[in-house]
Amino acid sequence: MKVKGFNHLTVNVKNLRESLHFYAEILGLQVVHKGNKDAYLEWGSAWICLVEQPEYEESVPNAAGIDHIAFSIEEEHFAEAVEILRTYNIPITRGPVKRGIGWSVNFLDPDGTRLELHTSNLAERMSVWK
Repeated sequence: MKVKGFNHLTVNVKNLRESLHFYAEILGLQVVHKGNKDAYLEWGSAWICLVEQPEYEESVPNAAGIDHIAFSIEEEHFAEAVEILRTYNIPITRGPVKRGIGWSVNFLDPDGTRLELHTSNLAERMSVWK
């Protein structure tokens, strides 16, 4: 598999307004998109997506905190990567699916951490929001 680097991080948050203030005003990330329940912030060559989960409860797994970690992969290597996941019986939880301009597949690591391979960048992803 030819993963080329980090792509993005999706974080479930209790309160989008408070979290957006923290990430944008305190940490200095640039807001690229703000929706009713989500926001995309640029972070160098990667991005962070905040998704509001107001029903957050500490006892609910993945209600708040890291939802998934995404890695960049060139589209030309994407199908081969999906086949590698299948060959090794890696649990695929979503996809492969076209998300905006790029392709995405979500899967689990051995500890159940949700991971994603993603072929587009933030500008390409945002092109579907506008």
